[in-house]
Amino acid sequence: MYSEDDLLPLTGLQNMLYCKRRCALKHIEQAWADNFFTAKGSVMHDKVHKEKSEYRKGVIIERSVFIRSYKLGLKGKSDVVEFHKSGDKFIPFPVEYKSGRAKADNTDKVQLCAQAMCFEEMMNVKIEDGAIFYGKTRNRLNVKLDESLREETSYLAQEFHSLVDIGKTPKEEYSKKCDNCSLKELCLPEIFTKKSVKKYLAEIINDEKAI
Repeated sequence: MYSEDDLLPLTGLQNMLYCKRRCALKHIEQAWADNFFTAKGSVMHDKVHKEKSEYRKGVIIERSVFIRSYKLGLKGKSDVVEFHKSGDKFIPFPVEYKSGRAKADNTDKVQLCAQAMCFEEMMNVKIEDGAIFYGKTRNRLNVKLDESLREETSYLAQEFHSLVDIGKTPKEEYSKKCDNCSLKELCLPEIFTKKSVKKYLAEIINDEKAI
């Protein structure tokens, strides 16, 4: 069990799975930079969080709910939570919003799972499912919060704490996913600050096509 002072941002799990160096730059060195994709995501989240609470067909819908888990050592805010009545309890159904499209790995799913595990600890309930809404495809993906995903989420939380406790940023190592990272010029300046004008314009065109 972690103390209140030990709690780390829940969003760090997504960064851990995407790239440990990116996670360290953000949460140890406090380095950050926006690009088209992060800015688009911020706009989407701001819009979701500003919407009011709702009541639809027996379901209470809340937004921007503070959550925390002393078991995982994480804290944060949920995007949207649907509270479904089950007997004498309301069971949370977390819905995470992402501006892009569904990913092949569990990068988004571990963040959703961590939210569910926070609600379970706070409300003493069991949550079987959640969902991720992708703005790019306008699709809502239902996610089964099975034991395998929970184990991966718990493991990443432990690794996240270990990374921060050690306080050492992993060595840089280029891969294709670095091209879309908002921290690429801070992380790998020798690669990304020496591009030709032709390559720079090509990337802008590709970004616009991704909209």
